Amino acid sequence: MGSRRNFSWGSALIGAAAATTAALLISAKPRDPTFHLVSIDLTSFKFQFPLVDTELIFNVHVRNPNAVPIRYSDAEMSIFYDGALLGSALVEAGSQPPRSCQLLRLPARLSGLELANRVKKFASDVARREMVLESVVDIKGAAKVLWWDHSFKVHVDSHVVVDPVFLDIIDQENKSSLDIFVK
Repeated sequence: MGSRRNFSWGSALIGAAAATTAALLISAKPRDPTFHLVSIDLTSFKFQFPLVDTELIFNVHVRNPNAVPIRYSDAEMSIFYDGALLGSALVEAGSQPPRSCQLLRLPARLSGLELANRVKKFASDVARREMVLESVVDIKGAAKVLWWDHSFKVHVDSHVVVDPVFLDIIDQENKSSLDIFVK
């Protein structure tokens, strides 16, 4: 008839270890962080006769979906309007725990001169209550995995449609790509 098999603890442990290793590798696979512009706050106007620069705060929700904490250095986000550099925002150095969300407040300054050079387009956008801003930033940092720091760079491209009167975010598309450098 049928033969009786003996249970092997060694085989069971090897199978459990293999399953655990596979689960860890799948969950540890690096994933791109996500960025979402939550709001824009007007903080002040800086008069530079005859023009006025605008200072704003961009409130950005950032999600680190990875299983390791990250540290990142200062970076400057370039903000474009109608194809020209309108201003910049500072991403201050910081860190973020694994699998977490954070709200970053990015101080920005927009050039009154660049808006003055595009006064027709800006007036048209104000009348339509839709202004398209593009931004680009490269954030460099390190992720600690066990005892090793792995350098990374996140490149973020954003396309944001804003109401120039009330600074409401109408629509946005943010694309990020993560590059990891192994030493």
